Amino acid sequence: MEQNLTDRSFWKSFWESRKGLIFYIKPNYIFGDILTKLIAEKKIKTAIELGGFPGYYSIYLKKYQHLDTTLFDYFIHDGLINELLEKNDLKPGDINVIEADLFNYKPAKLYDMVLSFGLIEHFNDTKAIIETHLQFLKPGGVLFITLPNFKSVNGWVQRKFDKENYDKHNINSMDLQLLADCCRELGLTEVESYYHGKFSVWLENKSAQSALAKALVKTIWFTGKIFTKIIPVESKALSPYMVLKAVKL
Repeated sequence: MEQNLTDRSFWKSFWESRKGLIFYIKPNYIFGDILTKLIAEKKIKTAIELGGFPGYYSIYLKKYQHLDTTLFDYFIHDGLINELLEKNDLKPGDINVIEADLFNYKPAKLYDMVLSFGLIEHFNDTKAIIETHLQFLKPGGVLFITLPNFKSVNGWVQRKFDKENYDKHNINSMDLQLLADCCRELGLTEVESYYHGKFSVWLENKSAQSALAKALVKTIWFTGKIFTKIIPVESKALSPYMVLKAVKL
């Protein structure tokens, strides 16, 4: 595995600086429609979310899909997880939690679905980080990965206004063909990769931005929303996310 683009201190600082972490997760949470269909089609009962602290999807899948879910991350803050569980009418222990290094961990069990959201783009070797997901996956199980699309208007916003955060991402990984090829080379089947979402832009460090920068980003957001209402397409230029799905033989 090539160099990780982030480390524990980065994530500790990242999460401790975030505001609005604790909120009620709605039934129409992003990617929820795709997950609902997959779970029904593949009769999924168990799932593990890699690099998912504070556990939004582990909680979503437990609360709305009634799965046995596990949250796995290199950095865990139990207090924040319990706050999030309480906010969503769940209690401590309703999801399983594992704090460990993904590259030095031997799974005690296998799962019907392995998910990650915004994880693989923080590593230089895309195929290798995808391969680490497979050690958790049962034969016939579903791999579900999403990542931001920074080869887009949103990527320009990130590069222009938050270069430090932008540089923590492997932009080369944001390639549909590359993602699909990695899965096929790893022996996976039913491989799909596509852009998701009509349009959005965001800033991780919004509170630190000048009024002018905030106004410009808001203008870009508003303009893009109008455009995609007129021409509702998902594309490399406009879509904020990418989705990768595959099945382990």
